[in-house]
Amino acid sequence: MIFMVVKLKVKPEHADGFMDLVGDYTRATRAEEGNLWFEWSRSVEDPNEFVLVEAYRDGTYEAHATSGHFATGLEAMQSVLASTPKIISRQVEGDDWDEAGALQTD
Repeated sequence: MIFMVVKLKVKPEHADGFMDLVGDYTRATRAEEGNLWFEWSRSVEDPNEFVLVEAYRDGTYEAHATSGHFATGLEAMQSVLASTPKIISRQVEGDDWDEAGALQTD
């Protein structure tokens, strides 16, 4: 799978409305056949920073990156960003989250 983590710094005046801004993009991406997950989080240390964790089945990311909602979503985000996002993108084995062995529950 393709596993990606993206950190986005948003201009302070747009931070509270950011999730609404990316709502359509998020829903469309989650509906893609190859999308495994597309999850947003907001930093507890910096309220202007959002983290996106996303994953795609092997061979399906290209369809996402060339979709209309991808272009529209990036265009919507562009004007509210405070800086260029940071990304980690890797091909990894598997197709889902593994359990954290050190934190097993009964």
